[in-house]
Amino acid sequence: MRSVDERPVADGGEGASALPMLAADRGGFIDRHQLWTDAQYAAAGQLRRVVDELGIELIRFSFADQHGVLHGKTLTRQAATAALRSGVTAPSSLLLKDPSGASVFPVFAADPQVPVAGFAGAGDIVLVPDPTTFRVLPWTKRTGWVLCDLRFPDGSAVPFCTRSLLRGQLDRLAAAGYAMTVGAELEFHVFAADTDQLGADQVGRPGAPGRASAVRPVSRGAQLLHEDGLDRADDIVQLLHHGLTRLDLPLRSLELEFGPSQFEITMTAGEAADAADQVLLARSAIRQICRRHGYHATFMSRPAGAETASTGWHLHQSLRAIDSGAAVFDPTDAGDALSPLAGHYLAGLLEHAGAAAAFATPTVNGYKRYLPFSLAPDRVAWGIDNKGAMVRAVGAGSDTGVRLENRCGEPAANPYLYVASQLVSGLDGIDRRLVPPPAVRDPYAADAPRLPASLAEAVSALETDPAFAAALGAPVISWYATLKRREFARYLAHVSDWEQREYFDLF
Repeated sequence: MRSVDERPVADGGEGASALPMLAADRGGFIDRHQLWTDAQYAAAGQLRRVVDELGIELIRFSFADQHGVLHGKTLTRQAATAALRSGVTAPSSLLLKDPSGASVFPVFAADPQVPVAGFAGAGDIVLVPDPTTFRVLPWTKRTGWVLCDLRFPDGSAVPFCTRSLLRGQLDRLAAAGYAMTVGAELEFHVFAADTDQLGADQVGRPGAPGRASAVRPVSRGAQLLHEDGLDRADDIVQLLHHGLTRLDLPLRSLELEFGPSQFEITMTAGEAADAADQVLLARSAIRQICRRHGYHATFMSRPAGAETASTGWHLHQSLRAIDSGAAVFDPTDAGDALSPLAGHYLAGLLEHAGAAAAFATPTVNGYKRYLPFSLAPDRVAWGIDNKGAMVRAVGAGSDTGVRLENRCGEPAANPYLYVASQLVSGLDGIDRRLVPPPAVRDPYAADAPRLPASLAEAVSALETDPAFAAALGAPVISWYATLKRREFARYLAHVSDWEQREYFDLF
């Protein structure tokens, strides 16, 4: 059972003209505001065929919030037809919450103090489905899944739609004559769940999540790429392989990582916008599949019990010329590691590393990963095929060509904002023709600036970086910084078990 027809329908005609809209569909919100391309109209026709042929009864209409977490509604087959015409409404307040679900802005006020209009009274936004993302879920019955973009009821763009923010940066890149290829290496932990029953102390409220799930390890750790170790976890490997490939995600490998209960997936590199969608879907799929089979998967970077090896998201990126398809990071002169253009792009990544960290590592927990000799970076430097550097230049002489691997991200990052942060940084480097410092050979001893030590430090860097305000808009930076500062303030106000152990008996 596949998610899509094998035929490239969008390539066989002119979208809406090749698959004419039904009379009942004309004049709807999507048609009226011209929100779909021809390829999306064609994909909508294909979606309907799949729904009819496979007897799909439910479709999840989902969008990624500011934290990269999916929200949305599950509609019946009958209601989904109207959603493909007019979208699905949801409270705009979903975009104004911290990770605990607490509203950071006064959402019911006439003036919610949001830096753009359209959020008064927790009014509605419209989820506009992108039918090219439609999938059939392989782990449940007769259920489909589609990603959505966000619009206000008047059809105007919601500036805090992170999927749209990435496309805006890709449009800037295209205007310069380039397209971006992204490859994802995503690490995560899978534990055995001690129970599938919720305890009373696990029930939380906005601003105060309940106790975390009780879990047990599924591997011993300190066994990087150990074949027997992976074989012992074969039940997990088989579950994830089946689920991810049946979602038509470009799964490349499933690997046992260094730490206990730590795994990694890699996905075949592709168009940046598609790669971001794929990471979002893969994370949600892994969590849901594991939960249904007695496991708990988490993309938290440094969960309790995993101190020996935090998880990261290594983001491989390269550019190619739109007119010729040629890789433009490959060196043009013998003996060089990078092309001049790649050098400018790399210099931008380094120049804006502090600000970009607010998007690449958006949680309090993720900054506990920036440690020396940990396969994670601790300072702003680059190296040639050196896994201790923040940016690793790799691929020279290979079939795939030179690419830059940013190793500072965490797997909980919103994929759209993480990738967008790389484009903002790299494009500024290209525009200003920045030159990178020499590559380091000993990244943990290099005389280089340190990465931010905390989420608060990264947010401060973001707020004072003019390139990000110019590229994403000052309202977006203000909105995001406000959300993250509230998250960090809650963290500081919490009395931790460390404080209790350190001071309670001593003083």
